[in-house]
Amino acid sequence: MRDGAPVSKAMFVDEVDLVVLGGRGGDGCVSFRREKFVPRGGPDGGDGGDGGSVFLRVDPSCDTLQHLAGRHHWRADNGGPGLGKDCHGRNGQDLTIPVPPGTLIYDTDRNLVLKDLSAAGQTVCAATGGQGGRGNAHFKSSTNQAPRRFEPGQDGQQRRLRLELKLLADAGLVGKPNAGKSTLLSRVSAARPKIAAYPFTTLSPCLGIVELPGFRRFVLADIPGLIEGAHKGAGLGDAFLRHIERTRVLVHIVDICPPQGDPAADYRAIRKELARYSRALARRREIVIVNKMDLTGSREALRRFRKAVGVPVVPVSAVTGAGLGELMERIWRAIHGGRARKPPPAAR
Repeated sequence: MRDGAPVSKAMFVDEVDLVVLGGRGGDGCVSFRREKFVPRGGPDGGDGGDGGSVFLRVDPSCDTLQHLAGRHHWRADNGGPGLGKDCHGRNGQDLTIPVPPGTLIYDTDRNLVLKDLSAAGQTVCAATGGQGGRGNAHFKSSTNQAPRRFEPGQDGQQRRLRLELKLLADAGLVGKPNAGKSTLLSRVSAARPKIAAYPFTTLSPCLGIVELPGFRRFVLADIPGLIEGAHKGAGLGDAFLRHIERTRVLVHIVDICPPQGDPAADYRAIRKELARYSRALARRREIVIVNKMDLTGSREALRRFRKAVGVPVVPVSAVTGAGLGELMERIWRAIHGGRARKPPPAAR
């Protein structure tokens, strides 16, 4: 996943259905040795080659599953038939499908998870190739010295799969639409998500890498805005809630001066949606920040918000950058279990 690469809704694909087929094994060969001065040379039919298998492998250069969306069937190479002179048929080539880190592989027919591919280089065999058939050389005996029997190659395994991408990020930004998540991400990383003065500007998740002093970094994800009923499909939220299931820390952004509504009510509404989607997600470590502290009346609104919610709050302004340095340090400590890191020694 590349830093600073905002992904539009048209190109961001996080779920695909595939049919994978292993290659068919090659047929065995019926052949008899025919050489000068070798009468009745006997059977010499070789075995067929094995079919190729289908593998899925993590490729860190992949951001989404878009490259798989336009092709439904993926088939490995078939094995070659056996040949005379006891020559073995060629084995079919394996097919390797690249997937991004964080891809869950489901067997659709059995309704089970085959593999959670989360680290670079991880591989799973999705469909094995068929075994090649035996040639007639295997069936010779004292009573059957000229067998014409052979085995056909076996069909490869066929599987229907569902691939589901859950982005890998250390911390995830959640909040109501237009709370300032994209602006904050653009201020603390090289990511350039779309920013505009209307709700649902962000239509797909965006990742950014936050660099801190002392050669420290973490990945921050901007998740499209949530609204009430998101767990049932309202708005855009339910399609992307799964992308914050892997995050260690939730960064909950609240607009302290919304055009309409109450900041405390907005905070409770999002907390309720998280709990309805996943109890484990609702128990995730959370940092609550109030944004837009540069607006008139924000100080008084902050005082009322703190009294209403009764949780620690970090005031920031994503526009001016006020409080962002302290916020990033808090996120770092939360990600690493509160462990502080000594600053690097001063250069002499």
